[in-house]
Amino acid sequence: MFATFKLLFVLTAFGPLAGIIGIPYCWLIKDIHPLYRVSMGIIRLALRAAKIPVLTTGLENVPPGKSVIFMANHVSNLDPPVLLPAIPGRTSILLKKELMRIPILGTAMRMGRFIPVERGHRRDAATASIAAAAQALADGLHITVFPEGTRSKDGRLSTFKKGPFFLAQQTAAPVIPVAISGTERMMRKGSAAIYPGTAHIHFLPAIDPTAYATRDALMAAVHAAIAAALPPEMQPEAGLRA
Repeated sequence: MFATFKLLFVLTAFGPLAGIIGIPYCWLIKDIHPLYRVSMGIIRLALRAAKIPVLTTGLENVPPGKSVIFMANHVSNLDPPVLLPAIPGRTSILLKKELMRIPILGTAMRMGRFIPVERGHRRDAATASIAAAAQALADGLHITVFPEGTRSKDGRLSTFKKGPFFLAQQTAAPVIPVAISGTERMMRKGSAAIYPGTAHIHFLPAIDPTAYATRDALMAAVHAAIAAALPPEMQPEAGLRA
C-alpha cells in the first residue's frame, strides 16, 4: 500500500499545481506542449516514487516524423500512465468521457486534444470521436487507444472493438501494436491497491492498414501481433479471435 500512497502523493502534490500554472500559460502562448512535457515528467516521477520501473523495447519500430496509431492491450489502470510517457512525441488518447469531468485534469485533457468516447451504441457520438481522432492525426499528433475497450478481467488479451480499426483504415495511419505486461500484477482490476514491480512495454513493428482488404483482417493482424508478444499467461484462450 505504500506504493499507492507514494504514487498518489506525487500526482496530487504536483498535478494540480502544474495545471493551475500551466493551463493559463499554455492558453496565452497557444501551445500545449510545455504542459504536456511537464505532465509526462510528473507521471514518470510518480512511477519512480512507487518503485515501478518501465522497461521499453521496440522504439525503433516507431517511424520518426510520422503520426501513428498506438494500439495496446489493457490489463490495469496503470497502463495509461506507464505507456504515455514512453511514447515519442505527443499523443492524444481515446478515453472515457467521464474522465473529462475531473476538475483541472479535464481542462488539461481537452486542451491536449484527448478524445472522449461514450460507452454504448450512439452512432453520432462514435462518428464524432473518429472524426476528432482523424483530425488530430492530420495535425501531427499520435493517437493511443486500448482496442479491447476496457480492462481484461483475467489479464489475458480479449476481443477488440471495431472503431479504432475504422479510424486506421480511414486515415491510412500506420498502426503500432503495443504489448504491455507486468501492470496486471501491480494494480488488479477492481482494486485501488498498487504494488511495486516492473512494467514492460514492447512497441511492435508497424502494420500498414492499406495492406488489408477488410477491417476484420486488419483487426485480426493487430490482435495476433500483440498476442504473440505477450507472456503465455496473458495470451488469449485458444480459439479466441479479435
